[in-house]
Amino acid sequence: MDFGGAAAAGGGGVDLMSWYMDIPVISRIYLTGAFLTTTACAVDIVTPFSLYFNWDLIFKEGQVWRLVTSYLFFGAFSIDFLFHMYFLVRYCRLLEEGDFRGRTANFVMMLLFGIGCMTMVASYTGVRFLGSALTFMMLYVWGRRNDDVKMSFLGFFTFHAPYLPYVMLTFSVLMGNSVTIDLIGIAVGHCYYFLEYVYPKLAEIREWRIRRLLEPPAVLHWLCGSYDEPQQQPQQQHVH
Repeated sequence: MDFGGAAAAGGGGVDLMSWYMDIPVISRIYLTGAFLTTTACAVDIVTPFSLYFNWDLIFKEGQVWRLVTSYLFFGAFSIDFLFHMYFLVRYCRLLEEGDFRGRTANFVMMLLFGIGCMTMVASYTGVRFLGSALTFMMLYVWGRRNDDVKMSFLGFFTFHAPYLPYVMLTFSVLMGNSVTIDLIGIAVGHCYYFLEYVYPKLAEIREWRIRRLLEPPAVLHWLCGSYDEPQQQPQQQHVH
């Protein structure tokens, strides 16, 4: 993981606090929530049984916190947990510092869109924890927006960034893991990519009245500190 090259004063070690504070605010909040949730489970403050997604418990029993906690729990502390945290921080940060630089409200809108869609899908698929699907969605969107970036998988072969989700999906299949969560992330990511980057171009060309479907509401701009700024969509690129 890239810790930004921060070194502790007077030594060659990694300054974790500097690395942590360099993470953009939304990515930092998500990472912190995921870490604290896992820590709370590890010390038995809460149990995963009180965190997982369950439609009936949420909408019939009023346990609405599950709408959030089901996206924050990535399993017990393990190599698998660190693997998920690496992908979460890397691609959440790359999006927030790249495509969504200066557009925090739009980034939050993307996350809310993903959470909303995945919550609906989860009610039919029986998926209990959805954090990995949201991470996969961000990975998909980043890949589509950086189609010229070359990547390497385990040093064996190289490919372009848009194929990364499918490479990871294939790896999951070879490892014998369920691919349901990965497929949910890819499907929702594709829907978001179309609505955010493809549809506005089509609407402009065909002179449709509604040019953007995912423009953040004024209240979200206000919460993100961009209420008084002109809301302009940057030039769309890499539309496929």
